[in-house]
Amino acid sequence: PGLEPSDCPVRLATSGTADSSVMASTHKRDERGSAAIEAAIGLPAFALFVGLIIFGGRTATTHSAVESAATDAARSASIARTSTEAKHDAATAAQASLANQDIHCLRVSVVVDVADFSKPVGVPGSVTATVECLLDLADLSVPGVPGSRLIKATVNSPLDTWRERG
Repeated sequence: PGLEPSDCPVRLATSGTADSSVMASTHKRDERGSAAIEAAIGLPAFALFVGLIIFGGRTATTHSAVESAATDAARSASIARTSTEAKHDAATAAQASLANQDIHCLRVSVVVDVADFSKPVGVPGSVTATVECLLDLADLSVPGVPGSRLIKATVNSPLDTWRERG
């Protein structure tokens, strides 16, 4: 209705297939090399994503281990008889806790506040242990991730109010 025979964009042959003049005008795109380009773009992005997952996992695991080590250090210090013994026991407990959890720090620092050991018997007191672990991240080689990260935890543990302190 209203179309002239010359306006018809597709002419069908008697077999019902498109005419060869129409088929000749369609162009096929050459897709050779597209997989290589996709890999060149996608592979580094995937590697970065995996690196960030490893960074997050290693940081979270180490943070949990350092909190556990600080808890062990504070508890060990709180049951010691003297402030000197408390500092030694806390450092030993923290190192052992990190070693048992297979955490490898570049540097471990254990600071114990034993000031309440000087309080007289009957006065409540507490011991505070702070554990710091310098986590090595240099092997990740992920852009934007530092080569190391300081993980720190502080825990308080009460002293026995009625036990002699030295």
